[in-house]
Amino acid sequence: MKKNNKTVYCCQECGYQTPKWLGRCPECNGWDCFAEEKKPAVHRYAAKQDRAVYQTEAVSMDSVEIPLENRVSTGINEFDRVLGGGMIAGSLVLIGGDPGIGKSTLLLQVLQELANAGRKVLYVSGEESIRQLKMRSQRLGKVSSHMLAASEIDIDAILEMVSSLKPAAVVIDSIQTMYSHDVVSAPGSVSQVREATLKFMVMAKQSGIPIFLIGHVTKEGAIAGPRLMEHMVDTVLYFEGDQNHVFRILRAVKNRFGSTNEIGVFEMKESGLAEVANPSAVFLSERASNAPGSVVTACMEGTRPILVELQALISSAGYGTPRRTILGLDYNRVSLLVAVMEKKLGLNMTGNDIFMNVAGGVKIVEPAVDLGIVSAVASSFLDRPVPEGTLLMGEVGLAGEVRGISHLEHRVAEVRKMGFTRCIAPKNSLKTINKMKDIELIGIHNLSEVMEILF
Repeated sequence: MKKNNKTVYCCQECGYQTPKWLGRCPECNGWDCFAEEKKPAVHRYAAKQDRAVYQTEAVSMDSVEIPLENRVSTGINEFDRVLGGGMIAGSLVLIGGDPGIGKSTLLLQVLQELANAGRKVLYVSGEESIRQLKMRSQRLGKVSSHMLAASEIDIDAILEMVSSLKPAAVVIDSIQTMYSHDVVSAPGSVSQVREATLKFMVMAKQSGIPIFLIGHVTKEGAIAGPRLMEHMVDTVLYFEGDQNHVFRILRAVKNRFGSTNEIGVFEMKESGLAEVANPSAVFLSERASNAPGSVVTACMEGTRPILVELQALISSAGYGTPRRTILGLDYNRVSLLVAVMEKKLGLNMTGNDIFMNVAGGVKIVEPAVDLGIVSAVASSFLDRPVPEGTLLMGEVGLAGEVRGISHLEHRVAEVRKMGFTRCIAPKNSLKTINKMKDIELIGIHNLSEVMEILF
């Protein structure tokens, strides 16, 4: 066998390579995931012209000049927020999400906004025809003459098209459908995805054109393809949400040009995705009043405080083993707080089923909502509603103490804006903010004080 046609077996889950077939991948422990591929002995990116984009000589750091950051607004404020303020020239952005969640719709709307502003943009689809793109664009709004579309999977043809047109932004839908003649494997394989991502990365850095890649996800929720792909791009975005709900959340898990804590909230409508400028009002719009087990708390998503409703339901276990079903919260965190309540408050919930949910499909990981979780569980267990207009926030320790939280002033300002009249928070944190009108601030030290105030 010739050296330039060396045969290797590549794991289609993680990209691990081996000279012989294996039933189980030693890297990701996946079963029956190896496919035979032909790999060239000398990689084509060793050519000098392909390395021209990189700095080949060492220079002194103090002599490097940094140009002023010039961000371009996409016209969609929620999308700009997640990117860190807008698009960066030469950036490579990867966006993933479940099928039908709205990835293509979102980027199609982004390109339409840029086209309406007079910028020439290019949408390349490997899954849809030009007529299908036109029909979808008309449903989303008026189609601009500055928006160009192509149905192509050949990477070299796409790169030539981008070089000749020089658009302001490019969308590739999707990266798993792209095909390179330099790799002898089917589209969507690990080698093809890695090769396509590398070529688009070089193109973005050489031309300064922002390129958006749409990626499919696996059944585990990760973007399909080698993990190396997420390391190569500048920004990784995940589009989250339940198809049965109208709300979608765009979250950044990697961003070289901004914060990874920001989120964008969208609402799915017939005409496409609409921005949700005030997520707190939307998440609380259908909240039932005086309902046991319902508590409102404030969480921080980047620099934005958001009020969410925590719902708890405690019922007698019908079987020998009680159930614990947690949606939108950390399962281990909720189990820990229930154990603290049983020990410090004397609430015996050993033989009860516990169900918890965050209304609106939001996922919360910060410990500042611990007090809201405890209050919701206690409210459902005692079958007593939390007083109307009351909001709770704070971190709960294993000794039953309520610890301080960050950004309390921003949270309280959002609470006041939404019309709540009483806020229960850690006493140590309340010392750092001034008293506000139209809202009562109550400081507490432990869970016993919270139970006395609420019930």
